Amino acid sequence: MIEIFRNPNYDFIGRRKWAYIVSIVFTLLGLVSIGVKGGLRYDIDFTGGTLIQVRFDEPPAIDKIRASLGQIGLGESVIQQFGDPREYILRMPLTATSPEEIGRRVQAALSADPALGRLDIRRVEFVGPQVGRDLQLQAIYAVLAGLVGILLYIAVRFDLKGGVAAVIAVFHDVLVCLGAISLTNREFSLPVLAALLTIIGYSVNDTIVAYDRLRENRGKLAQQKGFSFAQQMNNAVNQTLSRTVLTSLTTFFSAAVLLFFGGKTLEDFAFVLFVGVITGTYSTTYIAAAIVVDWTSYVEGRLRRAKKAVAKA
Repeated sequence: MIEIFRNPNYDFIGRRKWAYIVSIVFTLLGLVSIGVKGGLRYDIDFTGGTLIQVRFDEPPAIDKIRASLGQIGLGESVIQQFGDPREYILRMPLTATSPEEIGRRVQAALSADPALGRLDIRRVEFVGPQVGRDLQLQAIYAVLAGLVGILLYIAVRFDLKGGVAAVIAVFHDVLVCLGAISLTNREFSLPVLAALLTIIGYSVNDTIVAYDRLRENRGKLAQQKGFSFAQQMNNAVNQTLSRTVLTSLTTFFSAAVLLFFGGKTLEDFAFVLFVGVITGTYSTTYIAAAIVVDWTSYVEGRLRRAKKAVAKA
């Protein structure tokens, strides 16, 4: 097996308090951004409306596009560059007008301004309000179902503490990714949802490997004294570190290629994978393991105090 670390002995568990602080800071930063902006920016698949992709012969001025749309009552539309500086996505709010009619009106309005030059309508898409609401609910259900499934599997396969810790770590990864989406003004779309579900599975996979190594180590060290539970967990994380990093680097480089060279269509999907791989690896080596250690220490401490109280009585 390929290894990039020879007998690593990093004190991940010993630095868990700093890891908690870093996680809280990044999570709060993302939540504040989402709160200040009034929530995430949802793609048309979730909000409903009409999307029109337009390509101009020359890079246009956005204020000219908005002024032309304003003449047909669509001045509040979202205007977003789509990769090429000559190509734009126009997102129209829901109206009673058919998308075909909106497309014709938009083309006529933009063509009327000579400053915008020639243009070509590449595509017109429409999503109704009911479809948008259903997709929002389905997205929430999909994430929750994934978290519940992870909790049940790890609780049965290992123990409840491990399951809860893994879910907290995965929830942490999702919040950091959503915060990154908000901070970079990206839209929450179906590809982004797919990337989040991918990160959930990816992150918990490394956590399960570390838990499995911990169980093996506890069996081997059962007869040896001087190894605390924190040391056993730290050893398990170190022993699986090469595998975790190699897997992460493979996914990280693939996501980076998609992010920087995959084009505008794949950019948001690749961005979430890019961020998720980093935070997923971090949560595996710090958050999930640290929560189990602190939970175990708390339970053992209560048991010791209870025994002392009984002995005194």
